[in-house]
Amino acid sequence: MPRYERPAAPVAAQWPDSAQLGALGLQAAKPQGPSYFTDPTLRQLIDTALANNRDLRVATLTIEQSRAQLGIRRADQFPTLNAAVTGARTPTSAGGINSAYAAGLTVTAYELDFFGRVASLKEQALAYYLATSQAAQTARISLTATVAQSWLALLADEELLATSSQTLASRAESLKLVNLKRQHGAASDLDLHSAQTLLENARVTLAQQQRQRALDENALTLLLGQPLPESALAQLKTAPSGGLARQQFAELPAGLPSDLLTRRPDILAAEQALIASNANIGAARAAFFPRISLTAGVGSASSDLSALFKDGSWGWTLAPQLVLPIFDSGRNQANLEASQVGRDIAVAQYQKAIQSAFREVADTLASRATLTRQLDAQQALLAAETARHGLTRLRLDNGVASQLDWLDAQRSLFAAQQGSVLTRLAVLQNQITLFKALGG
Repeated sequence: MPRYERPAAPVAAQWPDSAQLGALGLQAAKPQGPSYFTDPTLRQLIDTALANNRDLRVATLTIEQSRAQLGIRRADQFPTLNAAVTGARTPTSAGGINSAYAAGLTVTAYELDFFGRVASLKEQALAYYLATSQAAQTARISLTATVAQSWLALLADEELLATSSQTLASRAESLKLVNLKRQHGAASDLDLHSAQTLLENARVTLAQQQRQRALDENALTLLLGQPLPESALAQLKTAPSGGLARQQFAELPAGLPSDLLTRRPDILAAEQALIASNANIGAARAAFFPRISLTAGVGSASSDLSALFKDGSWGWTLAPQLVLPIFDSGRNQANLEASQVGRDIAVAQYQKAIQSAFREVADTLASRATLTRQLDAQQALLAAETARHGLTRLRLDNGVASQLDWLDAQRSLFAAQQGSVLTRLAVLQNQITLFKALGG
């Protein structure tokens, strides 16, 4: 088996714009995953999903299957001892019957692994087992992040529904006032139809958000493997009063690119797959050398069943076998070349996993910086639109502003309210994405 050497990481030594990112308070310490989610309800949802999610259960059972395969390969390194009892009665040409009985312990075709074929296969099985374990850890981290993001989306749905319901009620009231003014000649048909358009737009948006809210709840239920607990339903009822704003996460350090090699389980799984491919080369190389096997037995043999275990019937057999490949039409050479190409593929996949991980963290950090500024601007926009809405209503009541000005203020305020909720959701989900990208 070739000596394994970890390939060099094909990524930069620093994150892009590391000086700017350092200003965000990112440090090179390893995060503590369990303490990252501070909300008790969210932690309860995550614990429930980890205990009941069927996809994670399949990943866990796959570990057990790989462990069993490893046990089979380990057993191949040792002889298998069996107890055997045989009996045969065959007719002779003279009309009689020959009887033969034997009982004892046997070792059948035990391979003496002088050239490391069996050991290489065992190392391959061990690497596959470790890769499966890391894949299951990847599934745990992905499930944790998905549950958190789904819960945040559900909180955002509640806030958007409350905003849409309030806007719908406000626009319905505005439509009544415009209709009343039109009847008295103070508003035109254009004002009436504009108000009706805003009302129908709000009704359409409310229906869309109700559908999205139901879909998000169904998705979260599937992740949990059971219906939402009572604590989560109780918190959803209070979500319209700022449920997203109350969601906070612990500060998450970014670290260095080299830290990803020890943090991210998908990279560790890719490395174990590379080690398995490397071990497979050892098994392919060993096929060029002699294969030595041993069959042995000790016990008793007799032509009479009643005398099988009497003195003088005991004996032993020893039958070594050596098989040397001479001509196989290039089968062993082709198998070796295939295993070497398989290792090259595993190297490329391992390096691609590192590059993908580097990009995920870099993208998330870049989004984090811009989303923070976007949220500040969105909050300022919401405050300005709220003030404009109030002033426009006051001007309308005093006959200074037109009905169209009032309708435009309503439309802008509703858009600012929706944008504020969605931007805050994007900021929080970006933090969860960074948690996932750094390996949990």
